Amino acid sequence: MRTLTFGYSPCPNDTFAFHALAHGLVDAPFRIEPVLLDIEELNRRAHTGAFYLTKLSVGAFAAVGEQYRLLRAGAALGRGVGPLVVARSPMTLEEAVRGRLAIPGRETTAFRLLSLASPPLGDVVELRYDRILHAVADGTVDAGLIIHESRFTYADHGLLQIVDLGAWWESTTGLPVPLAGICARHDLDAATVTAAEQAIRASVQYAFDHPEASRAYVRAHAQEMSDAVCDAHIALYVNEFSLDVGPAGQQAIARLVAATP
Repeated sequence: MRTLTFGYSPCPNDTFAFHALAHGLVDAPFRIEPVLLDIEELNRRAHTGAFYLTKLSVGAFAAVGEQYRLLRAGAALGRGVGPLVVARSPMTLEEAVRGRLAIPGRETTAFRLLSLASPPLGDVVELRYDRILHAVADGTVDAGLIIHESRFTYADHGLLQIVDLGAWWESTTGLPVPLAGICARHDLDAATVTAAEQAIRASVQYAFDHPEASRAYVRAHAQEMSDAVCDAHIALYVNEFSLDVGPAGQQAIARLVAATP
């Protein structure tokens, strides 16, 4: 049986959604070799077609469009799910981006949304997403663009929300926020791509039907998170769009990919 590499993040939403596929609990005509990496690292590796299947930020789609095609299942989209800009004290977005601003990567959807919503950026510092809150809190940077579980924990670091870029996108477009999708490498044959999409959808459905089955797997990759944060993370980012992006999801993705900062 063929083995396909599958790159996804160690974040709770991914380990929850893809646990069943990674552990052979759903039917597939191939085996999966999971490779768990930070989303920006996945974005970078997509430029060389590193994995047969990979999660990618929608913000990275335009740069790797010839390497990968989007699957309808496994995506991270929704309402109320967007990235935030945070700081130690109240300020405007214009003030935040004029200073030293930490971002989770230039190919992330978060950075694309920020580039669309804000005036020209000043001193941008790329950090892994889970280091940004500490950098803002200790004064290494003036503000930070945060994603993933950081939206649940920034207040614990004494930080304030400056702007919700997801809310900005929703109010501007009326569409859900298209964060990331699962993509298949262009050289996979059509039958394998179809089977992969079906298997990923089945894995997400299995997660919905058996929410406790992945608990140990999720916790193994999220040891610094409390159970409450893990559960909130999963509930926010794994939703009906994860089963199928649907027309609204497709429209949102196309709109963001085509948008010019």
